[in-house]
Amino acid sequence: MKEYKVLTQKDKLFSGKFDPLKLEAAINSYAQQGFRVVGCATAEISAGFSNREEMVIILERDI
Repeated sequence: MKEYKVLTQKDKLFSGKFDPLKLEAAINSYAQQGFRVVGCATAEISAGFSNREEMVIILERDI
């Protein structure tokens, strides 16, 4: 059986501002809990008249 976690730039751990060092710390913290990164992508989000890109990281662990 597997358990998954999805991290995005909007995740509360970034406090509203994306920071690569915080992302690294988060991934390392989840790795200590048995998670590993199994995928990442950039999603295009439509926001009215403009679009923005958001990073999505998928983590997985055996339970």
